[in-house]
Amino acid sequence: MATHQLQTEIAIKAAPERIWSILTDVEAYPDWNPFIRSLRGDLVRGAKLEVRIQPPGAKGMTFRPTVLVAETGRELRWLGHFLFPGLFDGEHSFVIEPAASGQAIFRQCERFSGILVPLFKENLDGATRRGFEEMNRALKARAEAGIAL
Repeated sequence: MATHQLQTEIAIKAAPERIWSILTDVEAYPDWNPFIRSLRGDLVRGAKLEVRIQPPGAKGMTFRPTVLVAETGRELRWLGHFLFPGLFDGEHSFVIEPAASGQAIFRQCERFSGILVPLFKENLDGATRRGFEEMNRALKARAEAGIAL
């Protein structure tokens, strides 16, 4: 089975708790998140979500992943499938790691697997990676600006 992984990270001058509060305030995503345009559902292990992504310069897509990990202040991870498992699966994670003096590293990663992965690799390395990076920068700006939640 083919696999491919994307990973981006950014240093944010904010406490992990602040970053987590922005990341989990899904109602506000349309206001600041240029990549994940909407997210509906409970961020608890086993919950089904409805996620709408819009990579830059690409068509939007809605999928319904299942939450695998929701560790407050630390990690949110879900697994989604295109049509059925094994065709094109994506395990997406957001990890917040504490750093020096109230700062944090925000890491966004997705591991893709399935028989269709080779067909989408170029798009993943292009538009999808740019979407991750744009979201990371927007999250950093929001967290560092001290916008009240």
